[in-house]
Amino acid sequence: MANARYERISIGFAGGQVLATRVAVSELESLTSALVTGGGWHDLGCEDGSVRLDLAQVAYVRVDADESRVGFAT
Repeated sequence: MANARYERISIGFAGGQVLATRVAVSELESLTSALVTGGGWHDLGCEDGSVRLDLAQVAYVRVDADESRVGFAT
């Protein structure tokens, strides 16, 4: 995943917790597919490690529109 394009996402859970992380586009597509096909557990590869998710507890997945920037935009 060294040359992969990353997306910043937030995953909200039924209990109110939120996990914010960066994932490769292929990992986001895999997560989306797993959420559509049903529950169970899913291993999500993140930029700085991996996380195992109980898909039955996922309330939403938010994908940031673009990278945050510091400073003035031109």
